[in-house]
Amino acid sequence: MSDAALLARAPRLARRASRMQASEIRELLKIIEQPGVISFAGGIPDPALFPVDVIRQHYSDILSDPVSAGRALQYSVSEGDADLRDWIVDHMRSRGVACSRDNILITSGSQQALEFTAKLFLSPGDTALVTAPTYLGALQAFAASEPVFQDLDVADIEATAAQVRTRSESDPSDCKFAYVVPDFANPSGETMDLAARRRLLDLAERLDIAIIEDSPYAALRYEGEPVAPIQALDLEGGRSIDESRVVFCGSFSKVFTPGMRLGWVCASRDLIRRLVLIKQSSDLNAPALNQMVVARLTADHFDRQAARAQAHYRAKRDAMLEALSQHMPAHARWSEPEGGMFIWLAAGAGIDTAALLPRAIEEARAAYVPGRAFYADGRTSDAMRLSFSLPDCAQIRAGVERLAELVRQAG
Repeated sequence: MSDAALLARAPRLARRASRMQASEIRELLKIIEQPGVISFAGGIPDPALFPVDVIRQHYSDILSDPVSAGRALQYSVSEGDADLRDWIVDHMRSRGVACSRDNILITSGSQQALEFTAKLFLSPGDTALVTAPTYLGALQAFAASEPVFQDLDVADIEATAAQVRTRSESDPSDCKFAYVVPDFANPSGETMDLAARRRLLDLAERLDIAIIEDSPYAALRYEGEPVAPIQALDLEGGRSIDESRVVFCGSFSKVFTPGMRLGWVCASRDLIRRLVLIKQSSDLNAPALNQMVVARLTADHFDRQAARAQAHYRAKRDAMLEALSQHMPAHARWSEPEGGMFIWLAAGAGIDTAALLPRAIEEARAAYVPGRAFYADGRTSDAMRLSFSLPDCAQIRAGVERLAELVRQAG
């Protein structure tokens, strides 16, 4: 049967299906998994850091006891494991967010938290404020709810507010939230300073919108002083978390392992109750066994594991920054992150990094993610996201040198 005939017989899909796009990064990873290609594409934790022996022991201990095994292999409450949520409560309090177990929902990775917030806040045609560039996974999670994306300029909240009002003259309530990755952002590597976080809170107050604070990299700080979470700033002056407009999304993937697929949301009890209903209609609960293992991991190993990750990735970041400084041509510019996994490189005006990527893979045998993937409107970009988390230092130096020669030729 021809393609045209198959399309003619295809069932009619929901309108949102047309907005579901394959992840440019996931598709790219399929191409570059070949010998000799040095990949700076995926923001993938280094398996050398995975505490395999400790994890194996926790699984064994839990499954060796009939009582804990029965609990671990059974359906569980949608809110999440009580011990794990209690650890998160203590963790959030250490960061300035006074909360209780009722303010925490365990999700299947923080990506699910983004999907759930989109379902909770967005109706078709609503406005979602996102930085430009922003995390591709967030754009995908939000897109199915059919929002209108608008650039969020935290440096100029007056301009952002004016654009929202212009766009929303018929219904000013249709702007629902501002989404940010405030610490070592994916993809830019930048960190919002304290003043920018306060400006964002001011904007949210003016527009009466929520803030989605996506913070998977906060534990990966290599230098400088930590900045208070936006949610903690929102609670200054004695405000209760149940009055907060900030929805905090956290993850265990970057410190421990992404394969456990566990993240969390910290928010007001009202929002958590609503998110729990979405969770129940989605997958009922995150895997109880994994939650019990991570509860034990966090209690005994979080600080130690975070310190290991910081030292490990700091060396890789330094190797990439040094290589960029040595080899990139003068017309290239790049971020110098204080933490996280990413460096954002602007190759130079007139260079389309999406068009350049096939040559990078075939000739330079090095891969990156084109900047275009991180803009809601898919605009042409001279930028590329470089992740230093997976290659070793020698591969980082070699890959950057190869890319630098390509950028020099393209410029």
